[in-house]
Amino acid sequence: MQKRTLGNNNLEVSALGLGCMRMSHDENPIPDKQEMIALIRSAVERGLTFFDTAQVYGPFTNEELVGGALAPLREQVVIATKFGYKFGSNGETMGLDSRPEHIKQTAEDSLKRLKMSSICTISTVWTLMCLSKRWPEQSRI
Repeated sequence: MQKRTLGNNNLEVSALGLGCMRMSHDENPIPDKQEMIALIRSAVERGLTFFDTAQVYGPFTNEELVGGALAPLREQVVIATKFGYKFGSNGETMGLDSRPEHIKQTAEDSLKRLKMSSICTISTVWTLMCLSKRWPEQSRI
């Protein structure tokens, strides 16, 4: 599998990534959770190391799926997630909230769902978080 380096911090990922949105969101019917976990793990076995999710997928269920599926493979993968959304009382998306305190809180919430503890980078332009335990300690929130 070919690799790519993201940014200028030598974060290496597979040239192909796996977008995971439809594994738990926006499909009718929603795919079987165990089948999606098997698919994600099979992708890692085939050399994929870059996985994409977002807190808005579900909301929240996709981060939980991806985090659980990749938990035993954490050292081998990089997860990108989008966060910073506002949600109504019924889980409906109410738009984005880019206030620093909201970004910090939603990033921490995403980390919990993804079963991770460190952030490699946050882009405020795209509100994109790439997660990897291989990232330097000072990058943690």
